[in-house]
Amino acid sequence: MNGLDALVGRHEVATPDAMEALGERMGRMLRAGDLVVLVGPLGAGKTTLTRGIAAGLGVRGPVQSPTFVIARTHPSQVAGPPLVHMDAYRLGSAAELDDLDVDVEGSVVVVEWGRGMAEGLRDVWWEIEIDRPAGGHARPADLDADEARIVTVVRNPPSAYERSTT
Repeated sequence: MNGLDALVGRHEVATPDAMEALGERMGRMLRAGDLVVLVGPLGAGKTTLTRGIAAGLGVRGPVQSPTFVIARTHPSQVAGPPLVHMDAYRLGSAAELDDLDVDVEGSVVVVEWGRGMAEGLRDVWWEIEIDRPAGGHARPADLDADEARIVTVVRNPPSAYERSTT
């Protein structure tokens, strides 16, 4: 097993602090060359999860949404790989993502809104979908609400073990 393989499946996350803790656990598991694609509606917790990943990797912060800058690189403070935190929301195509010329081999890359855009960056990647089961899309006043989330981790392509159990 490598990367996030040990976390493949569904996880209920009760609070933002628990989301950050799950991210920190993930960050301790990730290595240079790993790609994580985050999926979920506005306010689901994608950036909160990434803050935890950053803590687990031991990179310099603060981690904020990269919506307007497209990508931020957070250097390691513990001689590990940097975190490249990207947001594909405003990009028109996977080619635009590729044009950013990110060091995918030497970094841990986390892409928010990356489904359908980031998959070509690596042969193997983890997709993490965050759902707000109580209401789907959040209203602006509810974006920071403490409500449970369902976090589903999927390895793409599935491992040989996963293929044999389905």
